[in-house]
Formats: sequence, C-alpha cells, structure tokens
Amino acid sequence: MDHTIVFYCILFILIGEFILATVMNYLNAKRFKDPIPTEVADVFNAEEYKKSQAYKLTNYKFGIITSVFSLVLILAFLLFGGFAWVDQVAQNISNNSIVQALIFFGIIMIGSDILNLPFSYYQTFVIEEKFGFNKTTKATFFIDKLKQWLMTIIVGGIILSLILWFFQWAGTNFWLYTWALITIFTLFMNLFYSKLIVPLFNKQEPLEAGSLKSKIENYAAEVGFDLQNIFVINGSKRSTKANAYFSGFGKEKRVTLYDTLINDLEEEEIVAVLAHEIGHYKRKHIIYNLATSVLLTGVMLLILSLFINNPEVSLAIGVDRPSFHAALIGFGILYSPISEITGLLMNHFSRKFEYQADDYAKQTYAALPLVASLKKLSKNSLSNLTPHPAYVFMHYSHPPLIDRIRNLKA
Repeated sequence: MDHTIVFYCILFILIGEFILATVMNYLNAKRFKDPIPTEVADVFNAEEYKKSQAYKLTNYKFGIITSVFSLVLILAFLLFGGFAWVDQVAQNISNNSIVQALIFFGIIMIGSDILNLPFSYYQTFVIEEKFGFNKTTKATFFIDKLKQWLMTIIVGGIILSLILWFFQWAGTNFWLYTWALITIFTLFMNLFYSKLIVPLFNKQEPLEAGSLKSKIENYAAEVGFDLQNIFVINGSKRSTKANAYFSGFGKEKRVTLYDTLINDLEEEEIVAVLAHEIGHYKRKHIIYNLATSVLLTGVMLLILSLFINNPEVSLAIGVDRPSFHAALIGFGILYSPISEITGLLMNHFSRKFEYQADDYAKQTYAALPLVASLKKLSKNSLSNLTPHPAYVFMHYSHPPLIDRIRNLKA
C-alpha cells in the first residue's frame, strides 16, 4: 500500500473523529436547558440549577476551542512536516535508535503539553475559579506539571527503551515481551499506585478514630470485607469536588476518602458510598477490568507487530525514513477507531457494573443514604443531570444520575 493512501486514511480518521465528537457534544449541549428532573428537585433550586447549566455551557464552548486547536495542531504537523522536523532533530542529536525514539517522543509529548498549558491554566484559574471549584494555587499548578513531566520522562523513558530493545532483540515477536512488561507494570501500579504515586501530589493520612471509622469498620466486618487501610486525602488542596476510591487488592487494598467528601456528606452517606465501592470488589469488577485491559493491550500489540515493519506507516506521517517511533505514531492514529469500539464496550460493561455495585450497597446497607450522597455530590460538582442518550452511550462509564436513582429506588 502506498504511503499516500495511508496518509489520507490518517487524515480521514482524525477529521472523522473530530466531527463525531463535535456532533455528540452538540447533541449533549442541546439538553442543557431541559427542566430540573423531578428526582433531584429536592436538592436543586432554580438558582443552583441555573448555575449548573451555565457551568456546562461554559465548558462546552471552551471544549470547542480546545478540540479545534488540537485538530489544527496535528493536521499542521502532518501537512507541514512537523514530525519530519522532530525526527531530524533526534537524528542530529544521536545515532542510537533508542535515544532517537526517546528524544522524538519527549519533544512531541512535552511540546504538546506546553502548547496546551494555556488551556489547562484557563480551565483551572478562570472556569473552575469562576464557579467556585478551584483551590489550586499557581505554584501547585506548575509544580504538578513539572512532576508529571519528570514522571513521564523517567517511567515512560524506561518502558519505551525496553520496548525498543525487545524489538531489536526479538523482531516482530517483540509484542509478547512488551505485553508481559505492560502487564507487570499494570499490576504493579494497581497494587502500589496509592503508596508510590499519590504521595507525590497529595497528603494521605489514616482516617482518625471516631464514629465514622467505627461505622465503616463495622459495615466491612458485616459483609466479610477485610479492611485495614482507610485513608483521607487532601483533595481540597486543588478542588472542592469530592471523591472516594478503592485501590489495590489482597493485602494492599485500601479505601481512600477525599476530605471534601467527609465535609460534604453525612456519615451514613459516606458508608453507603463505601458500600458501593466494596460492591465493586465483591462482584470482582476490579479483576474483570484488569483482565480485560490486559487482553485488549495484547490484541493491540499483536496488531502493532503486523504493521510496525511496514515502511508506509512511518512515511505516511511525513518522515523521510522508516523507524519504529514514526510507525508507532502512524499506527496509534490508524488504531484509534478500534480503540473507540473497544471503549464503547468497556463503557457499556462499566455502566452495568455501577448498577451492580449500587444494588450491592442497597442490599447490604441501604438505598436512601446512597441516593442522598449521589444527589449531594452531583449538586456540589454541578454535573450534567440531563445528558443526551447518544452522548451517554459514547462517553459515560457511569450511568446518568437519574437512572441510578431510579434503579436504587426500584
């Protein structure tokens, strides 16, 4: 296949995905003015709902600007030799193919992040600030960025170097070794993310003794859930939005509560939220998601191994010589429609899992505290109460709030 045909396929995919996303966002935005659903009329008054609508509309308009910028940027890179220029810079610095790949991806990834920095800054310090969510200082914002870049360079650099070494050593069979590497890394991160990564950005402290801790421990004991680690994270350092999550498995499993969650909810509501999270564990959703992720990664790497030695995939992005790193960029774009399809399936099952976790919480604790917590969290985050069904199908990993309330009250 001629690289020109591959080039036009890449253009078609990029523009097609942009159009699809734009249409979905437009359909969703048309629902912003829908009246307050009766299920949440008890927590949203007219003024608060108007604020929620304004927040959604502001983000929608801002999203149009950022998505157009991203499309124009990558099209400009493709049409005006941006990838070729970065590749030439890498070649001028080193003759080693691994070093060249590290430089190539380092320039593209960090360069792209720098170009998008003004948008991220505006999102945080203008939009989030305007609607009362932002608690991040400018110093924290930029220090976070530097930490993220440092982690990308170190962790990403090590993994990419090993993948390239596998390719040089094993040829097209590199995908098997890469699959094993990514699987080990994924398991490691699932086990130790909260211990190793979270402390780089947030302070975590054990939940202090008291009635909340006692209620959580009593519930966990009742349902046979061995819970030794309950932590509170200072989420209020960056935002007023609340969250709670479950991480790890075996002896490394832990529950983490945002301090904002503790401040926003009653103790019974917090226990109900944790009952939902424990439901995910009890129904083995974490293992299922992990296994599915590993399987999909293997499929993607297998397909990559079939394309990586095809010079047309490299040349299609405008470089003047085939290489692993250039082919990786081209393949990433060509594979994105498959990623969209697998993403739809993952979201579909994720929404089913949320219903199952809600049902578990209802059966083992109570429905009403969970309903109350969902309403409060939605109100405090100004979430979309009336999403378009097509947008939900495409993007939602959780069912819409109204559907969850109806299920819990059924």
